[in-house]
Amino acid sequence: MEDPFALLGAPRRYDLDLDTVEKSHRELSRALHPDKFTQAGASERKDALGKAADVNEAWRIVRDPLRRAEALFSLAGIAVAEDNKTSTISVPPQFLMQMMQAREELADARAAKNLARVKELGEQIRQKWDVAELKLAAGLETNPSKVVGILGELRFYKRFLDEVSAIEDEADGT
Repeated sequence: MEDPFALLGAPRRYDLDLDTVEKSHRELSRALHPDKFTQAGASERKDALGKAADVNEAWRIVRDPLRRAEALFSLAGIAVAEDNKTSTISVPPQFLMQMMQAREELADARAAKNLARVKELGEQIRQKWDVAELKLAAGLETNPSKVVGILGELRFYKRFLDEVSAIEDEADGT
């Protein structure tokens, strides 16, 4: 896919006004809607459908913080995809130990059905996410290669927060 930021008319930066980008996405989606091309030739309909799909994928990338960061790293020539064997991401062992400890605490809170503790742990990680995200945004503006590890940290935080949400959903369902 081409540059998702350019496709949506958004600046190439992490810190975006997503409401403005969403508005651009909606306008592009309306302009490229297949109903507008019913009288067009087959190749023009196919092109419009392809462009509409590209616009939708660009919006999915830009609105997701991790995918947005991955796209920015990729545009800077830095391989960061999780399935990429040449990815340059590594996180410090101390960070990994902290995350293992947090996961153990979360597992204990889940087993004890201590939803207050689950929420507390989630809030702690959310605060760490916020700090890391600010560092990532600033670093992507100045020197992307120096903040690659922060993307790795955000991936760990995201998985943790997803698990917290799953535990909360599970508790709501019982």
